Amino acid sequence: MTHVFGTPRGRALAALPAVLTLLATAACTGGGGGRAQDVQGSYGTLPKESGKPKDGGTATIALTPGLSPNYIYPYPPASANGTVIARGLMWRSLYRPSGEGDQITDSALSLADAPVYSADRRTVTIKMKDYTWSNGRPVTADDVVFSLALLKAALKESPANWSFYTPDQFPDGVTARATAADTLTLTLETAYNESYLLSMLTLLYVMPSEEWNIARTGGPHLDYTEPKNAKAIYAYLTEQSESQSTFASNPLWQVVNGPYRLKSFDPTTGSYSLAPNASYSGPGEARLDQVDFKSFTSGAAVLNQFKAGSLTVGTLDSSFITQIDALKRKGYHVYGAPAPARFDPLVLNFENTSGNFDKIIAQPYVRQALQHLIDQQGYIKSRGVHNGAASPNYSTGGSGSPYPPRFGDKAPYPYDPAAARKLLTDNGWTVTPGGSTVCEHPGTGAGECGAGIPRGQTIDFTLASANTPAYVGARDTAFASEAKKLGIKITIVTKSLNYLYTNYGNSFAPANKDKWATEDYGPLYLAAGYPSSNTVFNSDGSFNLGGYRNTEADRLINASTFGADPKVLSDEVTLLSKDLPVLFFPTPHTLVVWKKSLSGPPSSFNALLSFLYTPELWSFRD
Repeated sequence: MTHVFGTPRGRALAALPAVLTLLATAACTGGGGGRAQDVQGSYGTLPKESGKPKDGGTATIALTPGLSPNYIYPYPPASANGTVIARGLMWRSLYRPSGEGDQITDSALSLADAPVYSADRRTVTIKMKDYTWSNGRPVTADDVVFSLALLKAALKESPANWSFYTPDQFPDGVTARATAADTLTLTLETAYNESYLLSMLTLLYVMPSEEWNIARTGGPHLDYTEPKNAKAIYAYLTEQSESQSTFASNPLWQVVNGPYRLKSFDPTTGSYSLAPNASYSGPGEARLDQVDFKSFTSGAAVLNQFKAGSLTVGTLDSSFITQIDALKRKGYHVYGAPAPARFDPLVLNFENTSGNFDKIIAQPYVRQALQHLIDQQGYIKSRGVHNGAASPNYSTGGSGSPYPPRFGDKAPYPYDPAAARKLLTDNGWTVTPGGSTVCEHPGTGAGECGAGIPRGQTIDFTLASANTPAYVGARDTAFASEAKKLGIKITIVTKSLNYLYTNYGNSFAPANKDKWATEDYGPLYLAAGYPSSNTVFNSDGSFNLGGYRNTEADRLINASTFGADPKVLSDEVTLLSKDLPVLFFPTPHTLVVWKKSLSGPPSSFNALLSFLYTPELWSFRD
């Protein structure tokens, strides 16, 4: 569902000894736990809005280290998702996603009033609010129709052109009509769960129908309701979006409905600057003169810029959590918590045939054994991994979800190496700690290894680990070390976040399916308020990175997507969390840092936990 990439990850084998030492120290002394409690107390309070607002100034925001934006068209292909410039600041979606865990949308920042559904949920009436484009033209229902037409044209070219797409689901079977300039009517071939549909509408970015309905520069305006014209328009816009050097100068990209327009873009680094859209008619006084987003390659570089006072807003890598007091003395607020509907998965590639990994990982007992090797509490306490800045999590719903798993806070597969060993030995493996665990009893019966696993098979696989932030590499290293104790060999390879986004996902890069077995790129965000796993874990889901397939999961995801009762989502969350389409790491706390001279509604800073920026609500203060 609404899965938006956020922070990156990674580090490598060189950190192994240090991590092991720190984990052991925490386990023996318990000192890590006390320190964690102390540290969490230093960032758990959200400051109130304060001071007298002033006009002007530039806010400099640190982008997630390792992430270099390089795409401007609001609907990127799946392989480019997460690298869109200023997502939501230049072009608003029909409904603005919420930064709160119990809500799907931020009604105050949305382009339309709440949708009204017919009794059979197949007709949806949406009243547009009074918004204008940067050229003064009203944002109309026709603009939404245009946006939907281009999205359909993109998907007709390839399902991989939108990472949130599942065949035969939204926008398939959805017809949009502008029944008045300010009224949109959606007609659905199949009724959706209202919460699910609303979460999809948070992804429907509204584009200017009268300015972008062309197929060449200076060409005639086309009737975009004709599929052939919509295809030509889409081709033209995506071709234009390939020219990164013209992002800031191309007149197309200057027509915006959000609070900002692009002022400059550096194709080399991905850094960019935004200027206020003088015609923006939504909430917020947009007092800042400029907002600069700067790219970084590491959390250490971000910290150095905080210390130099060069950054206004950013996030702190938890490996530097002991710097919180120093940052506060330097004039910064620090606030942190788990982002709503976030979970940190170790993605498993069920289609990687190298070394029979697909056959091995298909066995539920193997996945359960591996999950038993992840010491969530130890990682949280360790000063080498999360430094206290994380919370345990064993579900796709994430922390504080309104649709929690049936098992509550009790982990289905808690850290228990003995249980992991028993699962392997009970299923035909001879476990050799520090050596190679091998299948001794092939077959599909009780006490045998499972279908397709030959005698003598070992459990060896790669783990592609993002290179920042530091906790990703540290937890991957700790996990690999624990696995080695049971004779399981995990080879860590470190990659950039952009590389993982582009190359490792069976749904959009199937040619690479044998090049990775597991990957850890950090968080996965579902829709706040309705964390359905549609597109992520259903068999034909477009964002099903590892090719996970489970007919019961498909049934439950289908029910949470199309059924009238949203409570079935808890059943979906429960099944997925117990069947382990991924392994679960703790959920890191997002540590948000901003200058005390900058203020705004507390909710606007809380939304930064999910990397939702609303600088139009901020101002520098006396």
